[in-house]
Amino acid sequence: MALLLDLLSFAMLLGGVFLGISGAVGVIRFPDFYTRIHAAGVTDTLSAGLILGGLMLQAGLTLVTLKLAFILMFLWITSPVASHALARAAMHSGWHPRLSD
Repeated sequence: MALLLDLLSFAMLLGGVFLGISGAVGVIRFPDFYTRIHAAGVTDTLSAGLILGGLMLQAGLTLVTLKLAFILMFLWITSPVASHALARAAMHSGWHPRLSD
């Protein structure tokens, strides 16, 4: 059973790292501000979820798991809200989405 938890935890951590790196590549490669915000916001939320989930599996049923769950809930709420606030501020300041060429 411990081996299964370790393998699942490793897979979740590896998936979270992959999503984090792919989000960083998306921020660099995408053409305009709005697609970059989307790449950063979505992959950041999913990456944090997978990494914290993997850490929760490693911690077992302890107080550390509860703290990690609270951190995860906080990130799931604040990351999309921050991305939305950035996009609204950009629209308000006059940056419009780039239309496809």
